[in-house]
Amino acid sequence: MLIIIIGVVLAVLVIGGGAAAWFISSRSHGDAEDGGETVAHKEKETPKVAPTFLPMENMVVNLADPGGDRFAQIGITLEVDDAKTAEQVKQYLPSIRSGILMLVSQRTSSELLQREGKEKLANDVLREVSRPLGYSVPTERERERERARDKEADDEDERPARRRAEPRNPVRRVLFSNFIIQ
Repeated sequence: MLIIIIGVVLAVLVIGGGAAAWFISSRSHGDAEDGGETVAHKEKETPKVAPTFLPMENMVVNLADPGGDRFAQIGITLEVDDAKTAEQVKQYLPSIRSGILMLVSQRTSSELLQREGKEKLANDVLREVSRPLGYSVPTERERERERARDKEADDEDERPARRRAEPRNPVRRVLFSNFIIQ
């Protein structure tokens, strides 16, 4: 009698273990297939390519403060699409540096100490870097005009006129690697 009970318990354990193994393996294969399709679909949409960073030499600039005794030391790193774009930027680096120095020298220390001032400077530097490459970056004033036009069109229940799609700027962002004001 004891042998029969042990045999039945072992049979139940073996069948239960097999069913559990089958359930887990079929579920993990289903997740892998679903996940694989999703990952492949996402990869088709936005291929992940590591950006290229182009550090520029630090710049020391006198600021436009009264008395002229304040200056800024600024380190800029450009995030670009690829090495080809980095090489193009390097060709224009002297004129780009000159333009950046002119931009910074027009700012006051109180402007640059604020986050908004740094963001505006980064946008202006982006415009300065993009110009020689043939790309345009709208100024804040142009962006405000565009928003106002879009708002007026929305208020009048009109669809805004379709704009021509501009090519994507290969200079992605301007990053400050060093920002000291004295």
